[in-house]
Amino acid sequence: MQRFISKNEEDTIKIAKEIALTAKEGTVIALYGTLGAGKSVFCRAFIQSLCPFIDDVPSPTFTLLQTYEARSFDIYHFDMYRLKNPEEAFELGIEEAFFAGVCLIEWPEKIAPLLPKKIKKITIEIQEDQSRLITVE
Repeated sequence: MQRFISKNEEDTIKIAKEIALTAKEGTVIALYGTLGAGKSVFCRAFIQSLCPFIDDVPSPTFTLLQTYEARSFDIYHFDMYRLKNPEEAFELGIEEAFFAGVCLIEWPEKIAPLLPKKIKKITIEIQEDQSRLITVE
């Protein structure tokens, strides 16, 4: 387990870029945290570090999925916040994504029964001083 303190958005970006260096095909990253904790900031930095030619990385809150081509694999950025039940994730092709590339999943608790056993769990918690405690398991 690793723990990081992020005092600002720039710190979160640095942490995400560091973690992105370890990504390989088949990596599934589940991001836990409340609204406004920084999950989308983390994902944006992660994606841009592996796809430096992409300027705009929108949150998939309404589309549920955004896909990006990195050098060695595709990145699947899921936002499960709006799902009513886990089975809806099948319509997004989540099973294929687990094996075909790298998955970043915001609000993974919405699809908990579908998550593979081997995932990287990242929890972002807002502290009293508004810093973030980022835990990687």
